[in-house]
Amino acid sequence: MLLHVRGVLSPEELIDIREGLAAADWGDGKATAGKQSAKAKHNLQVPLDHPAHRALGEVVLRALGRNALFNSAVLPLRVVPPLFNRYDVGMRFDVHVDNAIRPIGPSGGARVRTDVSSTLFLTDPAEYDGGELLMYEARGVQPVKLPAGDMIVYDTTVLHGVAPISRGSRWASFFWTQSMVRDAGAREMLFDLDQAIIDLRRRLPDDDAAVLSLVKVYHNLMRQWCEL
Repeated sequence: MLLHVRGVLSPEELIDIREGLAAADWGDGKATAGKQSAKAKHNLQVPLDHPAHRALGEVVLRALGRNALFNSAVLPLRVVPPLFNRYDVGMRFDVHVDNAIRPIGPSGGARVRTDVSSTLFLTDPAEYDGGELLMYEARGVQPVKLPAGDMIVYDTTVLHGVAPISRGSRWASFFWTQSMVRDAGAREMLFDLDQAIIDLRRRLPDDDAAVLSLVKVYHNLMRQWCEL
């Protein structure tokens, strides 16, 4: 899965988050990296104990909660509280894979399996050069650079990195989700089926036999594949 989710944040939410980040203190991004990725990570991050971290993360979580495309594609069970990073000139994140298990709170007691990764862009492409999110796929390296307020969603199993910044500053929120459906192939099939049902319901009444049949199949597959 490599899904572009448009307009996750409203213009007002984007302004609020950017103002909050502009006033925040930034620390070394290695603080939340694993042993291998810490060697590859060269960026700044809002510390987990900074007041802005929780407040701005709540804005992102509320936006996710109302986003139908994200919920259809990811089928979230638990979301790691969103983090915020910054890449200034010369900063980068070399190729790496995210940890399979992440703590969900500052104590580290509660943990999630990272099935899906998301990067929510907070600066427009015109504000910086470089800084593409690089997805290392079988067909080659795919660069991703989205408008502010848009988000890219991808399977956490994929190797990825961030290209060096040569001008400006790139800000983003990033986080991981444990899906109700562990298997990536099953999630993609459910997403395709859900989108087909949504399209069909635009053209047919909800009590149409074809609509009801597909809805039944969708929910029965959810019963079979979901883990709660």
